[in-house]
Amino acid sequence: MTTEPRAVPTSAARAAGADGSPRKSTNSHRPDLITGSAAILRSLAHLGVKDVFGIPGGAVIPFYDELMAQDAIRHILVRHEQGAGHAAEGYASAGRRVGVAIATSGPGATNLVTAIADAHMDSVPTLFITGQVFSTSMGTDAFQEADIVGITMPITKHSFLVKRAEDIPATIAAAYHIASTGRPGPVLVDITKDAQQNLMEFSWPPVVDLPGYRPVTKAHGKQVHAAARLLAEASRPVLYVGGGVVRAEASDELAVLAEATGAPVVTTLMARGAFPDSNKQHLGMPGMHGTVAAVLALQDADLIVSLGARFDDRVTGKVSEFAPHAKIVHVDVDPAEISKIRHADVPIVGDAKDVIADLISAYEHEVATVGKPDLSDWWAKLDGLRTQFPLGYAPTSDGLLAPEGIIQRIGELTGPEGVYVAGVGQHQMWTAQFIKYERPNAFLNSGGAGTMGYAVPAAMGAKVSQPDRVVWAIDGDGCFQMTNQELATCTINDIPIKVAIINNSSLGMVRQWQTLFYDGRHSFTDLDTGHETRMIPDFLKLAEAYGALGIRVTKEEEIDDAIKLALETNDRPVVIDFIVSRDAMVWPMVPQGVSNSNVQYAKDHAPTWGEE
Repeated sequence: MTTEPRAVPTSAARAAGADGSPRKSTNSHRPDLITGSAAILRSLAHLGVKDVFGIPGGAVIPFYDELMAQDAIRHILVRHEQGAGHAAEGYASAGRRVGVAIATSGPGATNLVTAIADAHMDSVPTLFITGQVFSTSMGTDAFQEADIVGITMPITKHSFLVKRAEDIPATIAAAYHIASTGRPGPVLVDITKDAQQNLMEFSWPPVVDLPGYRPVTKAHGKQVHAAARLLAEASRPVLYVGGGVVRAEASDELAVLAEATGAPVVTTLMARGAFPDSNKQHLGMPGMHGTVAAVLALQDADLIVSLGARFDDRVTGKVSEFAPHAKIVHVDVDPAEISKIRHADVPIVGDAKDVIADLISAYEHEVATVGKPDLSDWWAKLDGLRTQFPLGYAPTSDGLLAPEGIIQRIGELTGPEGVYVAGVGQHQMWTAQFIKYERPNAFLNSGGAGTMGYAVPAAMGAKVSQPDRVVWAIDGDGCFQMTNQELATCTINDIPIKVAIINNSSLGMVRQWQTLFYDGRHSFTDLDTGHETRMIPDFLKLAEAYGALGIRVTKEEEIDDAIKLALETNDRPVVIDFIVSRDAMVWPMVPQGVSNSNVQYAKDHAPTWGEE
């Protein structure tokens, strides 16, 4: 259907001009007569968009023709549409802004689907603009026609189809507003070729109407006070922090709440950095590969205050046996998430930043009346777990490099101001575990969808967003081969990311599961990229072919020098091929489908855990 937004301007539609100053519509002169393609560009500029990632095709040629005639928006030509999508995600996640990706119709649009699904799962504010065949040809199976609106409807906050040039400004403004407000996420705008070519009268701001879209940000006071009362009464509380705290920019409020309550804090994979690792109240990451202290703290808690988290299966383990003694306070801006997995005793719908601020005030009022709870016994137990089961790793049995140590040194030599982007698999978990995060937006990864190939293009987008920060893509040899063509984009566009390939010559996480649960039958997980293999491809030669600096590390004493050389090299991308042991495994681990009480610290080594 054709979307025709109308009526009242949203806050995004009232957005400033490109200079940031408020701009209101005026009838003092006739609006400009421009093409629909030019209207796309002007709308994006008025919304403050500075960079977009894309690749042209037949259905977006009119847009690209207009694009070359302006310099307000930088376009970065990628090598694959999936790369454009992940780059937009990395751009948004590292810089707290909306990322934009552009593709043509048919296969161009469908190549964006993985990135759109990824942004949807991880609540990344992104705008995807696709070309569509002429409106008169739709439904005829025209060349490169695909119903991308229908395809993406389940994995976007909303998908628009635009058939008229005059509808473009309002639709772009509405899409931007939807993507960046409430629970952030991807919005798709599909624009027919004739809408791009036809003329329209442009004025800004447009009038838009979004009936039914009214995200709740301010929580109900009664619920906040109920949560505060539970916190004041709890003897074993845990603050369970999810990615929603990062998206809401609520880290400062979280720090105040943690200090006020004295409660332990756990940060999920998507929330690493939301609370500093150096803070003594931080127990680390919970879940399948979380720290023993974080996993068992949730399991034995009498109160879990969930802040912007969704009780993902990787955190809960077997849901029916998760935190059996805990009452649940669930704070989320998306009401659909509350009580979806675990019943909330106190449901709170609202923006995490506002809710936490209100909760601090309510808690201080409660403890002024009833006194602050004594958590000394709780902390004695948790500190005992931290002491007995610290994060660590054993030397490899085959004499090859330990991947954990390499990743730890990358973090130590780069520091907390760097941005670390992980692919998916073992290296993702090690990057979450062994780099110390002190600030939000420092660790980017594909948490919900688990998309192999995320790291290189997302790191590229992060570097465009944050040019003054060091940006690492920490990737596996399997993930790297899915999207490494974007190194060409980085070289040509002077985007000097650093890539660390943790090369175990296999699909490492699948191999780990095959070792543990399938009697060591390593079915189709060997990749022939590493130690004593044919090295197909040779990552050193591949890096050089793309114009990057290629380095190979096989010895312990070479690790620091290679990382330092990468940090000193800023005139091109750097790729380090770290040849590591394929037998290294991620520990701790909770096997899938069992209670978190069954967490294993290492192979054949589980904590003694039971009711006291």
